[in-house]
Amino acid sequence: MSDDVRNIVLGLAASGISAALGWFVRTYLWRRKLRRKQRFFGLPTGSECLMVINRDPGSTRGWSVARHDVFALIELSALIKECGAHAEILPHDTAWQGFGARTEFCIGGPISNHRMAAHLRSMLPGFQVNDFTGPVEDQGALTVGSEAYRMEKGKVEYVFLARLAADENTGNNRPVFLASGQRGVNNQAAVRYLARHYLRLARKYGVDGTFCLLLKVVNSDAYGPDVVEVVADVTREARTPASRPVAVAAE
Repeated sequence: MSDDVRNIVLGLAASGISAALGWFVRTYLWRRKLRRKQRFFGLPTGSECLMVINRDPGSTRGWSVARHDVFALIELSALIKECGAHAEILPHDTAWQGFGARTEFCIGGPISNHRMAAHLRSMLPGFQVNDFTGPVEDQGALTVGSEAYRMEKGKVEYVFLARLAADENTGNNRPVFLASGQRGVNNQAAVRYLARHYLRLARKYGVDGTFCLLLKVVNSDAYGPDVVEVVADVTREARTPASRPVAVAAE
């Protein structure tokens, strides 16, 4: 074998080894990222989860789902598929089961979504939604602890995003995710924020952690659900019972 042929063979071998090593590293990193995502969302391969959707409070034609809530379901479906899991979609008034056995995504305000109302009463009693019968400036305001966050429709709106870890001692330790906003577009914004920033949230709170965030949706009339800012981590305030009763109503 001549020197030129030997150099060509060695070069091809080196290229093959480099390509194989690169493929192995990329595959390892992809699988590691996937496992972290699956653990954060409680969605191991082949598992089942629950998506609970609210009724459109503005509909006059019986049971229907608001457009932006449908969009939120679509974005969640893509996330669930990436994890290799399967989803069951249930209306809020037919989801008669406990939590922790399956990962749950619950979308909508506590009046249009009765299951959301139950979750808030039992796990986040410090979070309330003001009704639409009081002063105009207070209508639809989100109240966490002693702070009220008022809505400027289409300009400044708020949504509550939470990951609640179930009790590991019961053996049912799958998380519950809540997205409760002042409008349907805010629910979609919270879901999109969760899908985009789950790695950051996992680093900050842990892949098995509990958190409650208040998010601000900026100029939704122009930007839809895309421009979202974190207002505050309200985990402690939301888990502390409110000192005074606040009326609860739809977003």
